[in-house]
Amino acid sequence: MPELLAAVAEQPLVDHHCHGVLIRDADAATLESLLSEGSGVPGGSAFDSQLGFTFRRLCPPVLGLPPHAGIADYLDRRAELGVTEVSKRFLEAAGLAGTIVDTGFTPEPLTSPAELGALAGAPAYEIVRLERLAEDLAAAGIGAPDFADAVWSALTERAASAVGTKSIAAYRTGLDLDPARPSDADVRAAAERWLASRSPRVADQTLQRFLIWCGVDLGLPVQFHVGYGDRDVDLHRCNPLLLTPLLRAIEPAGVPVMLLHNYPYHREAGYLAQVFPHVYADAGLATHNVGSRAPALLAEALELAPYAKFLYSSDAFGLPELHYLGAALFRRALFEFLAAGSSEGLYTERDVVRVTAMLCAGNARHVYRLGEAT
Repeated sequence: MPELLAAVAEQPLVDHHCHGVLIRDADAATLESLLSEGSGVPGGSAFDSQLGFTFRRLCPPVLGLPPHAGIADYLDRRAELGVTEVSKRFLEAAGLAGTIVDTGFTPEPLTSPAELGALAGAPAYEIVRLERLAEDLAAAGIGAPDFADAVWSALTERAASAVGTKSIAAYRTGLDLDPARPSDADVRAAAERWLASRSPRVADQTLQRFLIWCGVDLGLPVQFHVGYGDRDVDLHRCNPLLLTPLLRAIEPAGVPVMLLHNYPYHREAGYLAQVFPHVYADAGLATHNVGSRAPALLAEALELAPYAKFLYSSDAFGLPELHYLGAALFRRALFEFLAAGSSEGLYTERDVVRVTAMLCAGNARHVYRLGEAT
């Protein structure tokens, strides 16, 4: 199947959800801390995992080292090349035709969308994280009477240069949300409670619903974190099936809803993408975390999801290696998926080329209205 491999390997990817990379060198502790969603392995190493061994197999050659080079040698080579060259090599090797960047999580300085795009040699776009926008307004001193208008004003201003919004309700309240649009009085009362609490985080369901409906009113795609994440999430409250009433309520607006990551609920997300015309899914963050199991993950995600409703994303954060690993593992998974179907006579060569283009970039271009130049 060498022709099939070429069709997949040469197709550029539009990463519809990722983050910036570090602007400083990464030491051993940084690599360990950013390699997974966990907070360390007492007495062990994060490299002793599916992702860790895949990292050691695939990443050193990008920096001119042999596969499975020792971590000390890898860090020396990283330091020798410098953070900009390291980032440029991995992002270029990812073969990106576009990146859509969530700028709402910055525990330390990261590259901006423009900087990330320059390193990747690809157009870059912004996703506005709804909670971060509201929290920035609260930190600036906005009072409850002006809160709703201030959110809408700031959001419309940001949306002028963004291609979508994102909700992290999964982290804050869970996805079992009342689908009804909250009233102005309810929003003001909830804002009063939140601002009086002096909590830096929006964790009120009424305000979460308000922010989501603001995103819907913009008419741009609304992303939802779903499933797997760090330990701040209560995973049982992150099943996308909990969003079903809200998806029904949003459907008349025709606004695309993007279900991100989804693992271990990727089959549920595929079902939702099948039955709701405005719902799309990916395997995001899990693709590189499951390492050599990525082909099984993708096959399960595509059991029900129409191929026109599935997108590529990496959710890579901090380490440029994760951008590269997400892309490399997605391509490997897609190759194995399509090769298996072709061997069974399921796909013609023309089908393979067409489906590859859809999943790698075409679906993202369509949903986010990026145009064929991306």
